[in-house]
Amino acid sequence: MALQTEADLVYVLDDDMIPGKKMLQILSHVAGTEKYKNSVLGSIGRILPFRQKDFTFPSYRKFGSKEAGLYLPDPAYDITIDKIVQVDFLSSSWFLSAELVKSLFIETPFTFMTGEDLHLSYQLQKYRNAGSFVLPVDPNDKETWGDSEHRLAYVSETTVIFKDIVQVRDDQWWRALTTGYVTQWAAMYPQKIDALFYAHSVDEVKALTPLLEKFRSTVGKKAYIVVSGDGFCSCEDAAAALNWPKQVCKERRFKIFDLQIGAISGTSNSEVPVLQVVYSSMKGLIKIHNPSVVITLADADSNVKKALKMASETNANGTALVLLPRPSVSKVLWMPDLRSTALPYWNRMRISINIITQTRAESLTRLLKSLSDAYYVGDEVPISFNMDSKVDEATIKLVDSFEWPHGPKTLRRRIIQGGLIRAVTESWYPTSDDDYGLLLEDDIEVSPYYYLWIKYALLAYHYDPQISLPELSSISLYTPRLVEVVKERPKWNPTEFFKRIHPNTPYLHQLPCSWGAVFFPKLWREFYVYMNMRFTEDAKANPVQIPKSRTNGWQASWKKFLIDMMYLRGYVSLYPNFPNQSSFSTNHMEPGAHISAKDNVVGHDKTDFEVPLLMEDFRPLLPNAKLPPASKLPSLNLFNQPVSLKGL
Repeated sequence: MALQTEADLVYVLDDDMIPGKKMLQILSHVAGTEKYKNSVLGSIGRILPFRQKDFTFPSYRKFGSKEAGLYLPDPAYDITIDKIVQVDFLSSSWFLSAELVKSLFIETPFTFMTGEDLHLSYQLQKYRNAGSFVLPVDPNDKETWGDSEHRLAYVSETTVIFKDIVQVRDDQWWRALTTGYVTQWAAMYPQKIDALFYAHSVDEVKALTPLLEKFRSTVGKKAYIVVSGDGFCSCEDAAAALNWPKQVCKERRFKIFDLQIGAISGTSNSEVPVLQVVYSSMKGLIKIHNPSVVITLADADSNVKKALKMASETNANGTALVLLPRPSVSKVLWMPDLRSTALPYWNRMRISINIITQTRAESLTRLLKSLSDAYYVGDEVPISFNMDSKVDEATIKLVDSFEWPHGPKTLRRRIIQGGLIRAVTESWYPTSDDDYGLLLEDDIEVSPYYYLWIKYALLAYHYDPQISLPELSSISLYTPRLVEVVKERPKWNPTEFFKRIHPNTPYLHQLPCSWGAVFFPKLWREFYVYMNMRFTEDAKANPVQIPKSRTNGWQASWKKFLIDMMYLRGYVSLYPNFPNQSSFSTNHMEPGAHISAKDNVVGHDKTDFEVPLLMEDFRPLLPNAKLPPASKLPSLNLFNQPVSLKGL
C-alpha cells in the first residue's frame, strides 16, 4: 500500500500504536530538514548488542547483560531521551519518504516471520546511506508521544518474547552486521584489522588459504574472510575448504562473513545485482573493520573486482585493494610481517624496468627470459629498451618481437652514439616520488624472486610511516664478492662478516650497485644535478677525489659519479645477503664498455662476479624468516668497514 501512495511522505504504524495529535506535525517538520530528509523516523528504537569481553556478541534479549543492547525510550527502566538519537532499527512506527519505502524490497528478507523493522533500517543504510532516528518527546505532553496510550510496545517490548522468534531475530541482526550493517556499536568502536579477504567461489577460498592462514597465525595480526554466499560459495563450504569447524558459521564472532548474494540476485542473469550487493556489503564491512588491505584473486569476476575497488576507495582511512595472481599467493607470505601502517601503500609504488642494450642479442634473450619468469604480484611494471646508435639488427628484431604482459613497452634508440655513461643515466627519469627505476644491462640475469625482494624492502623500509631511513637511496639485487673500490680488490663474504648478527641479515652499504638495482626518485633527481655539476670528459680533472679509492681513475663509469655523491652525502644502498652470495641478479661478465675493453688494464675473474641466483623463496633464509627492523640493519662505509649511518 505504501508503494502506491502519491504522497511524498508515509507514516506506517503497528496496530498497538496510538500517536499523539502533535506527533505527525513533529515528524513532518524533522523530515523536511536537510539533515533528516534521507532518514526513517520514529518514536521507539533499538540499539543492537555490543561485543562482549570474549569477542562474541550476545543475544539481543539476553537478560541482565549490559552488552545485549538497548531499547529506547523505555520508561520501565527510566531510559529517556531529550534529543534526536540514531538507532539500529525502529519499532512500531516508521515515518519516511515514499521513495525510501522501495528499499524494503531490494533484497529478499532473511525471513518473512518477523524482523521487517530491522530489514528496513538495514536496507536503507546499505543502499541509500539513510539512517534510523528516534525523536524525543515531552514527558509532560502526551500529544507529542508516539504512543499516547503508553501500551505494550513502550513498556517492555513484550511483542518479542518467544524463544524461536528471538533466535530468528538474533540470526537476522547478526547476518546484517556481518554483511556490512554499520550498527551503533560499530560506529562507536571502529575496528582495525590488517586484511579482509574476499572469495567468490570455493576454489578461490582454497587459493587464498595459505596467505589467510599466515595472517591469522602471525602474532598481532587480524584477518577475516568474506564469501559470496549460496549459489556461489556458502559459509559452510568455505569453512570446509579452510578446515574450520562448521560452527564458525553459527557463532556470533567475527571470522567469516557470508554476503548471501543470492538474496538480491535471485534468478537474474544480470551483472548489476552482484556488483551492487558486493559493493554495498563490502563498503559497510570496510567501514566497520578498517582493513589495511582487501585481498582477492586477480582472475576474480570482473564485476566483483569493480565492486571491491569502489568499496575500498570509500574508506577515508586508506584501504588498498590487492589483486593477486594465483601463483603469487604463496610467494607473498611476508605480507603479514609488514606493519599495518605499511600495507595500505601496496599499490603506491611504480617500478619500471629499464634495459640498456646494444649488440648482445643472446645475452638480452637470457635476461628477458629471466624477467618473464619472475613473480610480479599483479603489479603493472613498464619496461623500456634503451639502445645506442650502433645497435645491431638481431637486437632490434628481438626487442621488437618481445611481448611483455605486465605493462607498457617502450623503445628508445639514439641517433648519435652516446656511450655507456649517457646510455645508463638517460635510460630512466622519475615521473613522481613513487616512481622507481630498475636499471639492467643486458648481460645481467635475474632471479624469479627479484621483484618480491624489491617490493618487500620498499614497503618495510621506505613506505612504512613508522620508519625513518632517509639515507636509503637504492635497493640492490646483487651481493658483491669483492671490495671493488680498494686497489687490491680483496674478496668479501658478507655471510661470514655478519655471522655474529645473523649470517643472512641484509645490510646497508655506501656503495651503489650497477649489476641490478632499483634507484629511488629523490636520489636520481639529485644525481642528475650532481652529474651536471661534476661531469668532465677527463676523469682526472674531476674535483671530487675520494681518498684511497680506485674509483678516482675510472674513465667511462656513470657509477663513479654516483659513488662520489653517495660518499659526500652519506647515502646507502640495501644489499641482500644469502649463503654463497646467492642473489636476485648476477653479472655474466661479458665483453662490453668495461669488461675486456682495450684501455682496461684490470683483469676480471668471472668467479669473483658471477653469483648463484635465488631460485627458491628467500623468506625462510631471513633472520626470523622476515626482514629485520630498520634499526637492526648493519651499515658499512664505501670500503666495507662498519660505520653507523650517523657516522657516514
